[in-house]
Amino acid sequence: MTADDTAIDPVWHAIATRRAIRAFADRRLQAEHLQRILAAGRRAHSSKNQQRWAFIVCRDRQHLRALSTLGPWAGHLAGAAVGIALVTPDPRRPGAPLSVMFDLGQAADAMMLAAWELGIGSVPATVYEQDRARELLGYPADLHCEFLLSFGYPANPKDVTRPPRSGGRKALDDLVHEERW
Repeated sequence: MTADDTAIDPVWHAIATRRAIRAFADRRLQAEHLQRILAAGRRAHSSKNQQRWAFIVCRDRQHLRALSTLGPWAGHLAGAAVGIALVTPDPRRPGAPLSVMFDLGQAADAMMLAAWELGIGSVPATVYEQDRARELLGYPADLHCEFLLSFGYPANPKDVTRPPRSGGRKALDDLVHEERW
């Protein structure tokens, strides 16, 4: 292993070992951990450095329970230590650039990888009820919340070291094409 490999290893380790965590311990996130997660989102790259996102941090248990009803697969928010709503300009409005959602994905991934490095699990939820989301989160009418992220220390600490399921990823040869399809 070279010095360059060692410098890259923590990033690759986080990418290769991260798991979707949907069950969380009944434990608040340490303030410095939450700050690190939010800072990772802020540092994410964005098209033309426009940073067209805002993050709404939700910790109140009743609020998290209400947010967990915004989509059929959002139930994990009810047990999260923190939910973070990802707010952007509405990507469905006429003329909206597709890069808004790509940028948001980069911010979400940065937050989720930073969390994993700290031993914090996470998983996204898609918002299906837009009007209710706006009501619960209070963001302006010209903005949009497509995703919420759940964060918390895993209920089962073994989830942090759990090996990936066999067959969970397509083979690289099935995905990569050189020069042309």
